[in-house]
Amino acid sequence: MSKFPDYGPSIFSVMSKMANDYQAVNLSQGFPDFPVDPHLINIVSAIARENIHQYMPFSGYPPLLEKIAKLTLDSYNLTINPASEIVITAGATQAIFTAIQALVNPDDEVIVLDPSYDCYITPITLVNAKAVRIPLCNDFSPDWTAIAAAMNAKTKMLIINNPHNPSGRIWKESDFSTLEKLLDLFPEIIVLSDEVYEYICFEQAHISVNQRKKLRDRSIVVSSFGKSFHITGWKIGYMIAPENIMDELKKVHQYLVFSVNSIAQVAIDRYLDQMIIESLSPFYKKKRDYFRGLLSQSKLDLLPCEGTYFQLASYANLSDENDMDFTANLVKKNGVAAIPLSVFYDQQTDNKLIRFCFAKNEKTLEIAAERLLRL
Repeated sequence: MSKFPDYGPSIFSVMSKMANDYQAVNLSQGFPDFPVDPHLINIVSAIARENIHQYMPFSGYPPLLEKIAKLTLDSYNLTINPASEIVITAGATQAIFTAIQALVNPDDEVIVLDPSYDCYITPITLVNAKAVRIPLCNDFSPDWTAIAAAMNAKTKMLIINNPHNPSGRIWKESDFSTLEKLLDLFPEIIVLSDEVYEYICFEQAHISVNQRKKLRDRSIVVSSFGKSFHITGWKIGYMIAPENIMDELKKVHQYLVFSVNSIAQVAIDRYLDQMIIESLSPFYKKKRDYFRGLLSQSKLDLLPCEGTYFQLASYANLSDENDMDFTANLVKKNGVAAIPLSVFYDQQTDNKLIRFCFAKNEKTLEIAAERLLRL
């Protein structure tokens, strides 16, 4: 008997297949279509000839752990122990799965803020816990009244995503202050902070849980080299957590994947010596502004994008179709693939919003925009 009888292919697989079938421009799935940094390619080419093809320590390649500790200090003014507070993971999805498997027990409750990444729910289901899904406000800020009402003695974890996929919203200082006050009332709740777009922020700076003293000792922060360095196919990320929590995470991690790809770990370690992490936000801001400029005369209403490489758009003044039908017809009739926002909600809430990925080269964005301007 299936554990997931109602689960089928993800919307990302469905839309990408439709894009291929109809020769559409694929702005649905969140992966770049431009080349990887040549410096990184050269590093991989060189180290492939070295003797680094066997298992790494299960926590990660020690020099890379040291680099992550330095990156965290430089970015967030937080000193962490590379040996006991970091683990390299096979992407952010594995990190999220590991954290939930390690810390959430049957009948526990986990608060998830919708619209939310689809991979949060599956591991909660697998441990026989309950996902309590709370919609964000209309502007995609946290609904603190609803979150507070949902918290109780059974609440084991709160999952937050900042910068937020799919909205591109970034939490403000006031959001964290409210969260801290609320969690003072529930000292057992653990925060799982998905920060995979932490280095892709625009006008407003990203605030990490790593910067919050009141949250640091009860939180797990998930990061992604795949997202930051546009190497999504490498499936490599990491978790940061205090030692007492990390000990539990490592118990699951070592039996789930044991250790992560050795070449990828060594390559990223050396790449961190060359690349400038601060260059990522301007790089993607240029793409965001270019895409928004191309669509400035369209009939789509573009929502604010504060971070990530996703742009939400309302088509409410164009069609009364639900967002699933609208995106299907957008592929078939207009040759552009996007993601309907309703799939990110528990109740498939349809607000006539769709999500585009602008992590594409300029030609791709130009062709997509030309077609969208015909709507």
